[in-house]
Amino acid sequence: MAKKAYAGLDFEGKENDPLYKRRHSLAHILAQAVQKVRPGTRLGFGPPVENGFYYDFLFAEPISDEDFGAIEKEMRKIINEKQPFERREMTAAEAVAMLNEQGENLKAEYCADLASRGENLSFYRNGPFEDMCAGPHVEHTGQIPTDCFALDALAGAYWRGDETRDQLTRIYGLAFDSKADLKEFVRLREEAKKFDHRKLGKELEIFTISDQVGPGLPLWLPAGTVLRDELENLAKEWEFQDGYQRVATPHVTDGKLFETSGHLAHYKEGMFPAMQVDENREYYLKPMNCPFHHLIFGHRPRSYREMPVRLAEYGQVYRYEGSGALAGLLRVRGMCMNDAHIYCTPEQLQDEFTKVLDMHKRYYEMFRLSHYWMRLSTHTPERLGDKYVNMPEDWIKSEAVIKGILDEIGIEYQIGEDEAAFYGPKVDFQVRNVVGREETASTNQLDFAVPARFNLSYIGADGQEHTPYCIHRAPLGTHERFLAFLIEHFKGAFPTWMAPLQVRVVPVHLENFGDYAQKVAQELFKLGFRAEADLGSDSFNKKIRNAATSKIPNVFIVGEREQEQQEVTWRRYCVKEQHSLPLARALECLKAARAQRVMDNFADVEVLTLA
Repeated sequence: MAKKAYAGLDFEGKENDPLYKRRHSLAHILAQAVQKVRPGTRLGFGPPVENGFYYDFLFAEPISDEDFGAIEKEMRKIINEKQPFERREMTAAEAVAMLNEQGENLKAEYCADLASRGENLSFYRNGPFEDMCAGPHVEHTGQIPTDCFALDALAGAYWRGDETRDQLTRIYGLAFDSKADLKEFVRLREEAKKFDHRKLGKELEIFTISDQVGPGLPLWLPAGTVLRDELENLAKEWEFQDGYQRVATPHVTDGKLFETSGHLAHYKEGMFPAMQVDENREYYLKPMNCPFHHLIFGHRPRSYREMPVRLAEYGQVYRYEGSGALAGLLRVRGMCMNDAHIYCTPEQLQDEFTKVLDMHKRYYEMFRLSHYWMRLSTHTPERLGDKYVNMPEDWIKSEAVIKGILDEIGIEYQIGEDEAAFYGPKVDFQVRNVVGREETASTNQLDFAVPARFNLSYIGADGQEHTPYCIHRAPLGTHERFLAFLIEHFKGAFPTWMAPLQVRVVPVHLENFGDYAQKVAQELFKLGFRAEADLGSDSFNKKIRNAATSKIPNVFIVGEREQEQQEVTWRRYCVKEQHSLPLARALECLKAARAQRVMDNFADVEVLTLA
């Protein structure tokens, strides 16, 4: 069942959704209020978004959140005036003239760009304020409760996303159905911030970002590298079982490769600048692994008998993100991608794409990531030859194939118009981060265009050459983004098989039982566990608190009884009860939990029954 997505909101139809209308109308009310409080302020754009609305402004003098009170007061005054929203249309030329007369040069510029389409533009007026807008809105401002919204934050935003243009000030607002809903959202968000991956990443020494290296280029500390390695080991095992072959490719390449692939034509703004080497040959850091995999597939003739060919790589890629978009591990400039490309025949396409979606679901179920949904990103015909490859029939066919697969397996999904890859439609798995913002966790893309650019082919059963389809897939996304989600989802407490430190052995009394604690830690180490004995000078109670603060999944406590009977008292991070048992059995249970990749960071998972 497909749904359209509007401004990140999952609505069957925005025209009929009261909350969408309310948020949209509040964006206009915000702009009207700002221009009353700060006369001469020029306007950018102001849409409804998930959890509220925003508007971009060009201020003559800086503004701060200390101004929010005055702006909110004016907004509530506008609401109490019950100003009706009235729609009218005019030509683009008329709109440009009107906006220039009002001094709204930014909006006039945008209208001038639309003039070439020859379309009439719609405007909405409420009271003395009028703004270019497609709607919809509430009937009048009085339909909005005065206590259901609040101004929330300030951010910078370049006009039309261009860093060479004016930097505007974006004012975000929250808006819900009621004051109670607004308060509950704020409460939950404040609670969630305790588990922000940036906060936990620092406290648990998972990663750091240094100005000496550059923004968006994380340094993985030993604990974070363990998490990466364990996640990658999982992917390698599952991909091996599903028939993938591993490959490795360089980080830089001659720019001609990306000319062939089409990335320089369609994705150059997302790439780092060229490097001039080898007698003026231009080299680029790779933003994608796919062109390299295409060359690997095409390095020799292929037969239909060996199809599909599945090539996998945890490949490091580099993409340019504006500094304002960078955010911890979620938005970075250097990332390691759980990448693979599947080359298949038309007859194999549906089965292979279905298997890829199933692999995503297996990962998400394993990690208990239940709050996810899918988004089918499609093209718009008007952007063919510009944003998208100009192959209209192939677009129609490929999007129909993907829709058919999603409908057949019964997965509910949104449709994101004008969000496809330049070479084909894609299906993204969407999640919410710790503060409720929608993010893409992983992606699958159907490529019908680029294989032909590389002259990729296979000999079919008819003895003729055929061009394969290519499925681009990354179920675990990138290490950076997926681990950001897991850090927040697990609140920093990882299962034994993933945890940087899997067991800490704590003696009740150091002088009497320190040697036994060290012996237990050595036994664990021999079995390949990341374990240590706490032989420091802190008190026993403080050592236990330290282990809990560090979110170590297993603490083995040893005292007089444990030493005499060769036992340990096992304390799990997520379980209040602790159990005493023979050391040999504890080791067998831990081995089983590791081998089976048991998610023992959840309290409902039993470990002592594993052996």
